[in-house]
Amino acid sequence: MLRILTFLYQWLIAMPILLVFTILTALITLIGCRLGNGNVWGYYPAHIWSRLVCIFSLVRIEVRGRENIDKNTSYVFVANHQGAYDIFLIYGYLNHNFKWMMKKSLRNIPFVGSACAAAGHIFVDNSTPGHLKGTLQKAEDTLKGGMSLVVFPEGARTWTGAMRPFKRGAFQLAVEFSLPVVPLTIDGAFSVMPRTTYNFKPGKIVLTIHPPIYPHENEGHDMDQLMKQSYEIIESALPLKR
Repeated sequence: MLRILTFLYQWLIAMPILLVFTILTALITLIGCRLGNGNVWGYYPAHIWSRLVCIFSLVRIEVRGRENIDKNTSYVFVANHQGAYDIFLIYGYLNHNFKWMMKKSLRNIPFVGSACAAAGHIFVDNSTPGHLKGTLQKAEDTLKGGMSLVVFPEGARTWTGAMRPFKRGAFQLAVEFSLPVVPLTIDGAFSVMPRTTYNFKPGKIVLTIHPPIYPHENEGHDMDQLMKQSYEIIESALPLKR
């Protein structure tokens, strides 16, 4: 009975309201970014929208370790990717301005794709070496401007809830610019909405912000060690496998 009520609430109440919020947020972002500061209009409307999505989805959020980061410091955030609600969790509750590195296919989502482009988020195009070079150049320009990046180094949402291997591209920029890397652990998003469904389930998601991994003085990061350490740190805040 509860499952039926949740289904009816989602599609008859929550989704129509959130659709309106999504279109309004996209329009505000588009207009604001064209008229003024893209770093402001590209972040705060979506920050509020993401919180509203979680509230109307009956999803409770807990954040741990927010004291580990400084809002005035540029970071490369790397997170595990459990499901669609990872986006709302980080956008709404990280409380740190950033740009996403996201799949090129998201550019085609009506309203949202255009708003993300206007906000300066980075669409990863690895179809050719030239396009990939352009993607990395835009990411470099973003970091040079003092902005942070958020990347899902697994590349896509998990099918099983377990973490997938990390790809090197997420860490390449941190190594090149000797930036601190902040591992983020997302726990609970897979239960709320896994990749195999469009129906959400009320629940709780925990975001753990780990202490930054700083580059070694005069040496910078070691790529392999950075990837291994980030993976282990993120995995350490997930429930033990049974």
